[in-house]
Amino acid sequence: MTTEALLFHAVIMQGFQVLATPWWVNLLIFVPLLSYFAWRKKGLLLSRFQLFYAAVFGIAFGFVEAVVVLYLRAAGGLLPGFSATLSQAASSSPDLDSQLRLAAQMPHSLMAIEPLREAATIIMLAAVAVLIGRTRRERWAAFLWVFALWDIMYYVGLRLTIGWPESLTTNDVLFLVPVAWISQVWYPVLVSTLTLVAVLLARRRPQGESPSPIP
Repeated sequence: MTTEALLFHAVIMQGFQVLATPWWVNLLIFVPLLSYFAWRKKGLLLSRFQLFYAAVFGIAFGFVEAVVVLYLRAAGGLLPGFSATLSQAASSSPDLDSQLRLAAQMPHSLMAIEPLREAATIIMLAAVAVLIGRTRRERWAAFLWVFALWDIMYYVGLRLTIGWPESLTTNDVLFLVPVAWISQVWYPVLVSTLTLVAVLLARRRPQGESPSPIP
């Protein structure tokens, strides 16, 4: 199915949707669950210091992601009122969900480079995780931790700036690599929340750890 067809499908579907598109995107719900069961026996030796500063990076990067998407929507004519003040743009943006079908009209130059930007984003998150963790288990946990906070902050940033998404049942294009991933907002938020819980539950306090995350 083409990107245009997926976008149109996302628009015409109304109400609460259980399944994401393509089908394999729904399997992401098992990532935090399976990861926790793999971690729980030995635990994760990630300090509060590591998790705290990883969270700072993830939250800041998530807001940057939200701003980039605002720029892309403005460049593609999908953000009414962007030339006015931010509050005016926010007041005119609640119908963005109904404009997803117009994403197919995004300039080809932007659509061509967007998958590369998304791939670069994942590489940056993975690089931070490699610097944080000492073992593969810890690096995988650190990656999921940073990714989850980045993902949640992305939606928070958009909501605070332009009032989108309207609700957790708003349709969104999650990624474009290798094809468009489409689901309602509640799904990535749920997966990210479960990921944060899984990391915290599996974490073991390293010996001599300070009670404060900031040394």
